[in-house]
Amino acid sequence: MTLAPEQLGQSKSDLAKALRELRKRVGLTGDRLARRCAMSQSKISKIETGRITPSIVDVQCILSALEAPRELTAEITALARIANTEWQDKRSSWRRGLDKRQTELASLEAAATDLRYFLPAIITGLLATPEYVRASLTHSPVDTSKTVAKKIERQTVLYDRSKTFTFLLTEQAIKWAIVPPAAMAVQIDRLASLSRLPNIHLGVLPNGTALARGPLNTFTTYDSRLATVETFTGRLVFQDPRDVTQHREIFELYQQHALFGEESREFLAACVHSILHDL
Repeated sequence: MTLAPEQLGQSKSDLAKALRELRKRVGLTGDRLARRCAMSQSKISKIETGRITPSIVDVQCILSALEAPRELTAEITALARIANTEWQDKRSSWRRGLDKRQTELASLEAAATDLRYFLPAIITGLLATPEYVRASLTHSPVDTSKTVAKKIERQTVLYDRSKTFTFLLTEQAIKWAIVPPAAMAVQIDRLASLSRLPNIHLGVLPNGTALARGPLNTFTTYDSRLATVETFTGRLVFQDPRDVTQHREIFELYQQHALFGEESREFLAACVHSILHDL
């Protein structure tokens, strides 16, 4: 089943309708189905009316209780997977105000304890200097002054020792010159400084690292419950455990080949030295 991004929201109501109609076809009341699934009747009602989006596990439990045939089970499970995926386009973010997106990110960071960031192209805002943050937003067709302030404010979460942050950056992400050379040297030096915090693990993947899996997208995982993937025109938010698990597995593959600790700081120092030497 293939849906365009704008159809992702519709899939939630389609899922609710499919589950409701299947239950009625089987001849079960919502109360009897709830007992078979060890769920509350109110939860079944909310699922069937689209007020809540069921997890893949919930859907599989319902389909099993209704003894759905294999083909219908596959179709509805695929619909459930899409319903657990959200598309957030950049045009909508621009209309709402980019600073609102920063508030949403802060909420995600506040709720998570194990945060992992794969950065194949540029440095993420949590690690960025003010000059780098401002430069990274110059393409936005809206006022970004509030966004810059909120991005910098979000960085305080890095000092929360109850959380663990792992950042994996490719050599390209470190060297992509969003700001002039002297400012890039300051930015890279900041990476090295932050890597000394006990709850921050900063890894570097140098060019030439032998890896069969290509670095397709910037992505972030928040514990084992959610993954976000960045594209040019927006972001995908995955809540299906299979999608989150796969992104965590890819992250662990990259992590095994990255430089950490003093090795990463030596690499960063060499980058700074190269930049300053060319000034």
